[in-house]
Amino acid sequence: MKRRRMSINPFAVIGVLLAGPAMAQQAGSDFPEGDGKSQVVAICGGCHDINRAKAGYTPEGWHTVMRMMQNFGAPIPPDQVTPITEYLIKSFPEGSRPAAAVIEGPIGVTIKEWPVATPGSRPHDPLAARDGSLWYTGQLANVLGRLDPKTDEIREYLLNPQTGPHGLKEDKDGNIWFTGNFASLIGKLDPKTGKVTEFRMPDPSAKDPHSLVFDHDGILWFTVQQGNKVGRLDPNSGEIKLLTPPTAGARPYGIQVSSKNVVYFVEFGAPKVATIDSKTLAIREFPLPDSAARPRRLAIGPDDTIWYSDFARGYLGHLDPATGQVKEWLSPSGPKSQPYGMVFTKGAVWYSESAPNPNTIVRFDPTTGKFQTWPIPGGGDIVRNMDVNPDGDPVMANSLVNKVGVVEVKVAP
Repeated sequence: MKRRRMSINPFAVIGVLLAGPAMAQQAGSDFPEGDGKSQVVAICGGCHDINRAKAGYTPEGWHTVMRMMQNFGAPIPPDQVTPITEYLIKSFPEGSRPAAAVIEGPIGVTIKEWPVATPGSRPHDPLAARDGSLWYTGQLANVLGRLDPKTDEIREYLLNPQTGPHGLKEDKDGNIWFTGNFASLIGKLDPKTGKVTEFRMPDPSAKDPHSLVFDHDGILWFTVQQGNKVGRLDPNSGEIKLLTPPTAGARPYGIQVSSKNVVYFVEFGAPKVATIDSKTLAIREFPLPDSAARPRRLAIGPDDTIWYSDFARGYLGHLDPATGQVKEWLSPSGPKSQPYGMVFTKGAVWYSESAPNPNTIVRFDPTTGKFQTWPIPGGGDIVRNMDVNPDGDPVMANSLVNKVGVVEVKVAP
């Protein structure tokens, strides 16, 4: 399909370039010397904090990151791509990562993966549609993608420049709703026509709509992480209401709806799980016992209790909202395993550990209290969110390796 070049904020880049060598030296004063350093400081520092580079990647990872930046319109002259990439590979290699803990068990799985259509698109979230297709947000290619797992055919829908799609959900009519994480909006795609309708945030501080979910009445609820808000959008009227959690800097992140139509979300900036009263719009927070806890995603079991991934501490957690009781289990790959995307399906909690090499798929059986794990082929980096397809199998998007996939589960007799 025909693609348009995407632009970035030129004022950010110009501000760095016009500031001259003094500012450039200050910004990257602790970066190793070498060919490509000045370009990294000037170009990369024009869009974001260049200290992000210190996290490090494998050579393949750096090539992917460079493609992501080009996809999003970073002003990198063609003749500078190679020296910048080589500098980053040499100066910021991947750091140490915990080993993946592989635990055998009674359940068999087959992990299938598909490369998405655009290299370096950073597929962020997956969506398992009712027709069996697998959708994804190509955040840095600015697309929504649809994969037919039966034919391997992928179609991508180009969004408006700098939308930065993040989360996505399907409504009852088959429309795909998504958060425009870079453009401060909620969008709706009609797959039949390709038409995109946008709903802008009414408050400029709600700049980064994040994750979203439909309740049983068709109301769309969403989180705004850095803006520290939770939103309610009525698709019929387009009205958006924004709510602020009681905790400052709570950073609302994952969001789900229970079988009783109760909205729950986790606060990535605080050790709390929270719920919203859909009638009064009051927010109630459930404190977690460890102040260092940072829940990032959640899944709701058939009994309407809450499971959460504690990204910071490497734990799987369980909250009973009726009693406030919390129980936790150390994730198999340890305290630095960074549990992330998760779902509850086929009688168990399924999630991914995003730090081990390779990343893992983890199954936890609430009845037995036992874990079982599988390494993700090709490394898996990084499963930020998961969904469940009509067959009850977990689906995933692996952003750094540019793939989407499904975990086909064979439940033991």
